[in-house]
Amino acid sequence: MTESDGRRDGPVPILMYHAVADTPARATRGLSVTPAAFAAQMALLGDRGFTPLGTSALASAWREGRALPRRPVLITFDDGYEGVHRHALPVLKGLGFASTLFVSTGWLRGEYEVPGAALDTMLDWDQVRELRDAGTEIGGHSHTHPQLDQLGDKRLWFELLRCREILHDELGAPPASFAYPYGYSTRRVRQAVRTAGYGSALAVGNALADPRRQSPYALARVTVRRNTGIEEFERLVEGRAIARNFAGDRVLTQGYSLVRRARRGVRKVRESGV
Repeated sequence: MTESDGRRDGPVPILMYHAVADTPARATRGLSVTPAAFAAQMALLGDRGFTPLGTSALASAWREGRALPRRPVLITFDDGYEGVHRHALPVLKGLGFASTLFVSTGWLRGEYEVPGAALDTMLDWDQVRELRDAGTEIGGHSHTHPQLDQLGDKRLWFELLRCREILHDELGAPPASFAYPYGYSTRRVRQAVRTAGYGSALAVGNALADPRRQSPYALARVTVRRNTGIEEFERLVEGRAIARNFAGDRVLTQGYSLVRRARRGVRKVRESGV
């Protein structure tokens, strides 16, 4: 982001975080960041003059053709790990940064929790409300975090609507945004998300979000991992060398997309009774 500052349709970095912890569970370690690394990354955003936005704020600005603030960036967290409240929230509050937390409602601690489903210690609903009250947008991330593109229509609708229903009941308003578990979606899934009432949706893609090239229901994000050093982080938010940084990820994603497509074909055959 350089000359596009303030443009209505310029590309925007959307950062995707998961757990923030010194000692995360093994299952979440690779996609986690340490509290110290997160604090340093947020300090860099402040030093470079970036303006963090909520997901729905970005989507509405693009939808209405309004100019964005100087050097916009989105800070997003998936799943709902407890460290977002413990470690990330104080940093975000101290800098006055907006963010978005996408929660899988069946993973959070409380009455809707699906036993044994979560990968690590999760937020409870009081913590989610504290995050919301501090300026964090709370979006949907399904109920039980499945690969949505592998589900039949009935289960897909359950995952989308149950998540939305619980968030409305617990927070007093329905979520405006959604993020696909694992980043996977198809045209059918994206249409279902839209019909369910979500105003925008985020994928992965490891690219800058660009309304000229992406649907508002398939906006790209950039993955921040445990091994993302501060120099690489700076390149990512500046939009430099992203393709090279994630070349290996793209090869794996292309290969796995073929596997998922084959699985969907098998599911459709089984559902048709052929």
